[in-house]
Amino acid sequence: MPEERKWKRIRERLELKLPVRVHCRETTDLEWTEITRLIDVTPFGAGFTLKRPVEKGRLLHMTIPMPRQLRVFDHVEDQYRVWALVRYIKRAASAGATPQFEVGVAFIGKRAPRSYEENPAKRYEIGALSAESLSSLQEWQEESASSDKRRLTRHNIPVDMLIETLDDKGAVETSEHTVSENISLRGAAIYTTLDLPVGRFIRLSSEQYKVTVYAAVRASSMGPSGVPRVHVEFVDREWPL
Repeated sequence: MPEERKWKRIRERLELKLPVRVHCRETTDLEWTEITRLIDVTPFGAGFTLKRPVEKGRLLHMTIPMPRQLRVFDHVEDQYRVWALVRYIKRAASAGATPQFEVGVAFIGKRAPRSYEENPAKRYEIGALSAESLSSLQEWQEESASSDKRRLTRHNIPVDMLIETLDDKGAVETSEHTVSENISLRGAAIYTTLDLPVGRFIRLSSEQYKVTVYAAVRASSMGPSGVPRVHVEFVDREWPL
């Protein structure tokens, strides 16, 4: 069989609705686990849905009763335990109050990078795939919250915001009504007195715009008037400016 044809076949996605345990460390102090089902899978990645937001570039730990012929390692174990890199996330249409996020991941191997242990909010980019290994990683080149090289214009307008943090069960933990200092299609600086560490996922709702988005905290700083603020990036959709 030609190598090109063999490579194409091994990467075809198989519709296996297997149960999967997904573990996420948002920050050094917050982690959560969700049981869901795969939509499809290959030896190199999988698709599934979550009720909690994640973001492209984050690492997740997955436990799957994967068929042994699809595994790259641990062929004798009952459960396949593998680290995965989020490559895709989209909020799915949901009839109920609980959101659903469609997630696509690439399997990266048996162990997480050492830098992840030091900072679980760190993001990564994927390297080359091969038939002998899963993938290599490189650290995401983070952009400074105050960088002048932003690709999108920030508008200095106050937008009403309800900030909500979720606990490890997905329930609202803390909330605060506030306004933005500035906002763009993909991010905002928001005044807040909440303690929001870098990497934390938050929910933002606006009556003014009739919208709810999920965001990841990128940085915190002090505003010109001495009011603390956080800089966030939207992870599931753009803001409808």
